[in-house]
Amino acid sequence: MTEHFLGKELGKPGFSAADEPVLHVRPGTGDTIAFETSDEVYAQLHESHDMATLTAQINPITGPVYVEGAKPGDALKVTIHEIRLKDYGWSVSLPGAGALQNVMGEEMFTRQVPIDDAGVHVTDRHVFDAKPMIGCIGTAPAEGANSTVMPSYPQGGNMDLTECRPGSVVYLPVMVEGAYLAIGDIHAIMAEGESSFVAIEAEGTAVVSVEVVPGLALRAPRVETEDEWIFVGLGDPVQESITRGYEDAFRFLVDDNGWTIGDAYAVLSAVGHSRLGGPTGSGDPDPLHPLAARGAVTIHRVPKSVL
Repeated sequence: MTEHFLGKELGKPGFSAADEPVLHVRPGTGDTIAFETSDEVYAQLHESHDMATLTAQINPITGPVYVEGAKPGDALKVTIHEIRLKDYGWSVSLPGAGALQNVMGEEMFTRQVPIDDAGVHVTDRHVFDAKPMIGCIGTAPAEGANSTVMPSYPQGGNMDLTECRPGSVVYLPVMVEGAYLAIGDIHAIMAEGESSFVAIEAEGTAVVSVEVVPGLALRAPRVETEDEWIFVGLGDPVQESITRGYEDAFRFLVDDNGWTIGDAYAVLSAVGHSRLGGPTGSGDPDPLHPLAARGAVTIHRVPKSVL
């Protein structure tokens, strides 16, 4: 088996099939792809505390990778094997962003956060075990480009789900031949929902393998963990997001697992838990308020124990 390393210098500002693939791979071979990500934007903000002075890309993704045999109507199965963190991460408050914007004010807060064998040193008194995860993962849309900041899309993007971690499998819709997989925005640790809009951001390398699931036409991503199937809902208002995610969980039980509609309804009513996902919304933000989300990302859980 081979590990294909893709350096952070291959970072792109969006998900697009117009970008030249940096790697062609055959799925299902056991080969892995190591996507190195960049934290340069946070290093620059730590120095300047001024968004206007940035020269680095914001939330770049490394890629894209062309997966041979992937075609529209398929799903790309991405298994996350490992996330290797560097020696430090960042805590940054962006003025005008997140649930704490009113109390943090207009002055940018930044902190370099050491990472070592003891954990993630968030303060002098608080050291947490690292829980690395991928914030931004997706495939290319059928046309145009998807943002790496906001919103989240049916093809993935900046979903900021803690479940996109080592050991999980992410299923993404394929909209173009080759899928054009790209990954960025690694976090050393992140509170569920990323309500502050910025987690403990960290440079690192995500190691994944890919397979193609022919004919699995998804309308939104789903994530498989050791214990659960997780269905992503996207919609505006939030209730539309919940409806779409819950419908996908229902169809998974009925269509893919042969359940009756009554059994699926009753079990989801009992143990089909829903919550908010990441903070990036499901619709394009107002250009005058580019960090204010429109719509919602929700996630809906089906425990494997019921299948």
